[in-house]
Amino acid sequence: MRAEEDADQEYGEAVAAIAASGLLGDSEVIADVIAEPDATAELAEEVGLEEKMADIAADLMSRAPEHDVQPSTQRVVDCLDILGTPQNSYRTIHITGTNGKTSTSRMIAALLAEKGLRVGRYTSPHMHTMRERISIDDRILSRQEWIDVWEQVQPAVAMVDAASAKHGGPPLSTFELFTVMAYAAFADAPVDVAVIEVGMGGLWDATNVIDADVAVLTTIDVDHARYLGTTRAEVASEKVGIIKDGSTVVSAAQHEDVLPILAEAVSRHRARLLFEGRDIRLEDRTPGVGGQMISVGTPAASYREIPLNLLGHHQARNAVLAIAAVEAFFGGGALDGTVIEHALMSVQSPGRLELVRSSPAVVADGGHNPAGLAAAAAAMKETFHGPIVGVFAAMADKDVEAMLGILEPLLDAVVVTSLSNPRALPIEDARQIAEEVFGEERVREEYDLLEAVDMAASLAESMNREEMTAPAVLAIGSIELASRVRELFGKATRSL
Repeated sequence: MRAEEDADQEYGEAVAAIAASGLLGDSEVIADVIAEPDATAELAEEVGLEEKMADIAADLMSRAPEHDVQPSTQRVVDCLDILGTPQNSYRTIHITGTNGKTSTSRMIAALLAEKGLRVGRYTSPHMHTMRERISIDDRILSRQEWIDVWEQVQPAVAMVDAASAKHGGPPLSTFELFTVMAYAAFADAPVDVAVIEVGMGGLWDATNVIDADVAVLTTIDVDHARYLGTTRAEVASEKVGIIKDGSTVVSAAQHEDVLPILAEAVSRHRARLLFEGRDIRLEDRTPGVGGQMISVGTPAASYREIPLNLLGHHQARNAVLAIAAVEAFFGGGALDGTVIEHALMSVQSPGRLELVRSSPAVVADGGHNPAGLAAAAAAMKETFHGPIVGVFAAMADKDVEAMLGILEPLLDAVVVTSLSNPRALPIEDARQIAEEVFGEERVREEYDLLEAVDMAASLAESMNREEMTAPAVLAIGSIELASRVRELFGKATRSL
């Protein structure tokens, strides 16, 4: 092997010498040609990375799915201990709630980055590639980086899997493994702070092995009832589990069923609570094209006329939580207004009321429960004033009748479509429920997603009677539907 390397080096030096001599013509042109990447080598490397990513995906798919929550974080703790407790090498902000977690995470990360920190962000689920769950400095891991982290954690994973099997337990689940990888990747970077979104719940969530400085709770409602409970109180009991001793808790306004559970957790952990409507508040907002202007009040300051690059009253409320969380992270003082303005005017949240086509307008939203759809419907109503037709698909374990009931006053018609996901509600069932809610004359069915969107656009345009208004299409019901619509219109590509 050494002889081959020496020969390659000698050959390269000889070629470079001939090129520099001028015997073959313009030496600079020759040098540029020699320096061009070898397309064959690049293709071979690309194929190799794809094969490794496929192997990783196969391993992940063989494990328990991420929604299969186990009432223990011990396997994650054991795995991280073997790796040297990477999660303790940086500060953290932990986020739970029912809706708005990812958007709030993105705003917090943008604010921290604008303050000059190196930021890791861990969110779920992913839309187009599993790699987007883990980002550093707002850039998802490359395939090579993902493979490197995977190979780094594998010895520890194998040890923990074997120990669990010895005692009759399961191996690390898909989400547990994602979490271990995220915490390891952030330590390797290294980041100054990690913004961590729970996968589901809080107390037994795989992410809940950190001692976060700040715990953020978006509004708590019923979702994932099979795993978290059928009442707000049951769900809240799980979600307040991320609160740690002496931390600061930033909470959205909560239903009265949640309040005593939140208060007890804050008291038990001797935490400081910043509560929306009492300590922090959205003071004003003006909707605009593509975003809004907001004013926010906190114990430290009143921030006036901040441009927010996201639609909807709910996103303005999420921004309040984000600002308060970052203030708390830095000790409670006011933030520079320029920091807030630069961060929030550029923040993006793909698949959350995202305009993916402008004529006619097609909006993709990952809302997948009644509360999420209510927020999206309110934002659509204040943004679009012409006919709105929906494209709808949902998972079978969701309260589809309630979801469609929320959309009914907003939509002039709805097109139900299908998703290639074993958890998806069959299109026939979706149509039956939709007809019960909307009436048969307002419901259409189309298996192909592109055809469904085109059908919805045609319907909306045909209903538009006012010159000063424009029709719109809203694709909503599941994160997978939003991701597929984004791909249809070139906003992203699906990859490993």
